[in-house]
Order: sequence, then C-alpha cells, then structure tokens
Amino acid sequence: MAATTEEDEQERTEESAPKPAPRQRGRGRIAMAVSVFGELLITAGLVLGLFVVYSLWWTNVIADREAKKQGNRVRDHWEAKGPGALNTKDGIGFLHVPSMSGGEILVTKGTNTKTLNHGVAGYYTDPIKSALPQDEKGNFTLAAHRDGHGAKFHKIDKIDEGDPIVFESRDKWYVYKVYKTLPETSKYNVRVLDPVPKESGAKHADRYITLTTCTPVFTSKYRYVVWGKLERVEKVDNERTPPPELD
Repeated sequence: MAATTEEDEQERTEESAPKPAPRQRGRGRIAMAVSVFGELLITAGLVLGLFVVYSLWWTNVIADREAKKQGNRVRDHWEAKGPGALNTKDGIGFLHVPSMSGGEILVTKGTNTKTLNHGVAGYYTDPIKSALPQDEKGNFTLAAHRDGHGAKFHKIDKIDEGDPIVFESRDKWYVYKVYKTLPETSKYNVRVLDPVPKESGAKHADRYITLTTCTPVFTSKYRYVVWGKLERVEKVDNERTPPPELD
C-alpha cells in the first residue's frame, strides 16, 4: 500500500468539508418584487382614499357653495320684482322636506348630471315632462343626488307616509302629503313619473309630487321613489311666514 502524503490528507479534508451554500438569487428577486408590489398597493390605497374623500366630501362642499349662490340670486330676484309668476331662469323655488333635512333645496330645470352636480334638485323635462306646482293637474317630478355633489336626497329613506313636503315659490307655499314610498325600482322604470303615477296607487288626475334618487347609497343601480299629493296652497305674506309644517 502506498504511503499517504500530507497532500493527500489535505485533499481529503477539502473534499469532506461542507461547501458554502450558493447565493439565493431567486429568493432575493421575489422579495424585491413583493416589496415593490406592496408599495404599489399602498399607493393605490392612498389614491383611492383621496378619491373617496373628493367624491363624498369635497364635491358636497363645492356643490353646496354653488347652490347657495344660485339660491341667493333667486331670492334677490324675488325681492326685486315682488310677488308674481314663477321664474325658471335661475330656479323656480325651494323644496322643504322636514323629515329628510332641515335645509332648503333649490329646484331648477333639468335632471342631467351637470345640473344636479350644482347641489340642486331638478324637475324632469324628459323622458316624461314634469308638471309645475301651479298647474291645475299633473305630476311635479324631481331628482337629486343621494351621495356626493350636495347629496340633497341622501336621507330620502327617512321619509314616511304622512310626512309633509313643501314647495316654496315666489308667492305660494304648496303643501303636499306623502302617501306612498317605493324603496327600490329599476332605473329604467319611467312609469313612476307618469302624470297619474299608477304605481303609487293613484287612479285619477290630481296634483302630485314625485321625488326620485339613486339607491342603494353610493350606487346608481336602482331608484328610490317617494310620492305625495297636494293638500293645500297658501299665499306668501310679506314676512314669508312658513306654513306650520315647517315650524
């Protein structure tokens, strides 16, 4: 047998010694990718949060300011010209719904998005033309946003049968009484706007009012509808004393 040299022993030692683990390049890349993806998610969450704040809060602030300016112009116009016929240029009057909110809602012509984004309620010109409060017969049909851009009908679900709805014009108070609500219907259901809204149970021509808005809240999938019928009309006095329903 050949003698074992020091060189042979050294080679055996080197072969039997554990080799260092290779660098885990793949795991490093995965960790980096996960880190970048996480940062993107955080950024996206912040952007989405800011968008929600803008949509649900800041648009309300802007719309309320615009509606107040328009409302002031309407009242200034009334004071300048005194009692008389309705004027549809800046707005035809103000809606008061105590069970929904304590504030007044300016009513203007049209229900397109641009109009309603000003924080107002609009009366329909299509697909079924709305009657106006002073008309002898018909359905005074209105729409407003439920969330964002003033959200004037946000609390429409607080309205119950028997509650008052009051419309204030330059020289008249029109006092309606709610007789039917419809929490959900198709947004394509235009029959709720009929001059005689039979879906509310109405059978004869009269002087109706209809409030419509989107539902559920924060969506536009369905429509929420409230119907009322005119109870009486009061003349506006020099002090613009509101009817007792608004006390």
